[in-house]
Amino acid sequence: MIGVPDDHYGEEVAALVAARPGADLGAAEVSNWARERLSAYKIPRIVRFVDALPKGPTGKILKRSIDRSALTRDTALGDVAARRP
Repeated sequence: MIGVPDDHYGEEVAALVAARPGADLGAAEVSNWARERLSAYKIPRIVRFVDALPKGPTGKILKRSIDRSALTRDTALGDVAARRP
C-alpha cells in the first residue's frame, strides 16, 4: 500500500497487488480483505494489479521506485467503486 496524490484529500491510499500466477483475484476481493483487517481510513480506494513489485538486493519492496503518476483516482474508477462521503 502506498499513498498517491489526491485533489480532495491531499493523499489517497492505493494498493499494488502482485498476485501469484493462476490466482483468481479481483479488486473487490482485495478491498474486502482490507476491510476485514484495517481501519476505514487505511482501506485502499485504488487497487492496481501488477506483474511484479520493484525489489532491492535484500528483497524489500522499493516503494520510491513505484510510478505513482499512473495511480490516480481518475484512472482507477473502474477498479474499485468510489466510497467518498
